[in-house]
Amino acid sequence: MNNNKTNKTNKQSFNALFRNLLPFVKPYRRMITGTLLLTLVGSFAAQVNPLIVNETVTRVQALLSESDPFEKGIRLLIIISLIMLGNELLNIGIRFGQKYFGEKIRIRVGSDLSQAAVERILTYKMAFYAEPDNQTGLLQTRINRGVESLIRLVQNFFLDILPLFSTAIIALVVMYHANLYVGLLATIIVPAYFYVSQRQARRLKGWRMELRGQRERKNHGLINIIDSITVIKSFVREKLEGKKQYDVQMDMLNNQLQTRQTSYIYESLKSFIQQIGVVLIIILTVYLVLDGQMGIGAIMMHIMLFRNVSAPIGQLHRIYDEVNDAVIYADGFFTVLGDDDAPEVSGRVKAEKVRGAFSVEHLNFTYPNGKQALYDVSLTLKPGKTTAIVGLSGAGKSTLINLLCKFYQPDSGQVYLDGLELEEYDNESLRDNIGLVLQKNHIFKGSIYDNILYGDTGATREQVVEASRSAYLHEQVLELPAGYDTDAQQLSGGQQQRIAIARLFLKNPPVIFLDEPTASLDAIATEHIKMSLDAIKENRTVAIISHSLSQIVDADSIYVMKEGRMVESGSHESLYAQDGEYRKIFDASARSLNLDKMMQTLAG
Repeated sequence: MNNNKTNKTNKQSFNALFRNLLPFVKPYRRMITGTLLLTLVGSFAAQVNPLIVNETVTRVQALLSESDPFEKGIRLLIIISLIMLGNELLNIGIRFGQKYFGEKIRIRVGSDLSQAAVERILTYKMAFYAEPDNQTGLLQTRINRGVESLIRLVQNFFLDILPLFSTAIIALVVMYHANLYVGLLATIIVPAYFYVSQRQARRLKGWRMELRGQRERKNHGLINIIDSITVIKSFVREKLEGKKQYDVQMDMLNNQLQTRQTSYIYESLKSFIQQIGVVLIIILTVYLVLDGQMGIGAIMMHIMLFRNVSAPIGQLHRIYDEVNDAVIYADGFFTVLGDDDAPEVSGRVKAEKVRGAFSVEHLNFTYPNGKQALYDVSLTLKPGKTTAIVGLSGAGKSTLINLLCKFYQPDSGQVYLDGLELEEYDNESLRDNIGLVLQKNHIFKGSIYDNILYGDTGATREQVVEASRSAYLHEQVLELPAGYDTDAQQLSGGQQQRIAIARLFLKNPPVIFLDEPTASLDAIATEHIKMSLDAIKENRTVAIISHSLSQIVDADSIYVMKEGRMVESGSHESLYAQDGEYRKIFDASARSLNLDKMMQTLAG
């Protein structure tokens, strides 16, 4: 019963795999048709040598009974040599065509699969990337291994499976044509060989699925080590991290050794079955020769034909393994591509002439991991005004900004922009009107110039330089040997933050969200950036998250969050007078800056 269920599941997996792969292969149907024709011709050509051997031995045997066989033998030798040489040249051309077209199909399908994955995941919402199963290392391995295994499947099908099995079928037909009993004997042996190969593949499937998970954990662990190397070294945890990777590596090693051991056992058994088949073919053919039913050349002919029949079965376990590998990894790959719930939901209304009037009403939000971050949150962002959102770490401030950018969908509640629900807006046009600067901004691999240009890819060089000046970055760039061509990832954290702010100046949006924009900057740089931000804030809607007192007290209105809830709101003066959560945060910030000592110094 369990075997039937497993077979049904496998069949469904194979069917689903080929249904998913078909759209990527279909555009190359002409090349596929050409490959199939070459395969058919090649399969017939592969039977020429056994037939030639049979004919040669029979004719030579007949010549031996003549008085002067040498002259006719030379003529026969020349004819046979020319036929075999022509056949070999034909086979070379066929193999070249098969490999060339097969490789071309493989490369193009692989390129299409990779591009499809990139284009697809770019449409996914932020919640997709927040899920535990979609962490960077796991997702990367799933996509890369999926593409690799699918490419290998295409290559196996057009370069291995089709030629081998078409050759085997035609060889079997030739054996039946030569002698019914020899054909039947080969037909009886082949299923036994096939059964052992199938058992081998099934036995290995479970270990291969486990190996997939181990590889993903290993790759994710390596990425984690590279990303966390500073922390690892600062806590002297090299041995601990090495031990974690060693344990994963040992699990993989044991798995691989079990796989190899099983393969060797089955390979030996298959080799034994094949040799039994050869021996039985020889015995039967010799009997038929002695009985006068066929010539002596039939012995070699049938051995060579049987090799053509059994050769693809010998490769079956490898092909079956790789197809199963493809099914395992393709399931993960096509799950990523086929996640219908992952794409962002976009409205139809284009965001034009945005004023920036945000209204948030009774908002609740829970992350994919089950952690609720916001509880019944309400606030208002007025057009042309600056609103500060204050709270301790984990209060939900950044989560609220993410919802205002429509990166996530709330569990309940509404967000309005200029009187229209946020979900009604087209995502691209909405975000074109929003500038976002984070505490830690991503810097792309490339030059300073290219990273700033990311804010507006149609900007001129003069506009890029002007944005750099506004972010107080230009003078520092000029001091670098390569200037604006310097690799941006090699800069300090503060310089990278200025690049992010320069992007904001270049984008020049009507709405600005600032999430700790000066957290990575020194005091002088913070002052410069504050002046720049003060300039760009004019006539724009600004929401700022900051622990900097200077940026909080300047805000037109302040909202205070605590543990995902909005607990206070008002002006700096009114909130401070309430002696509540805001005053605790403000006083703690003042003490951390040692303002009393600073004021004494300034007064003196």
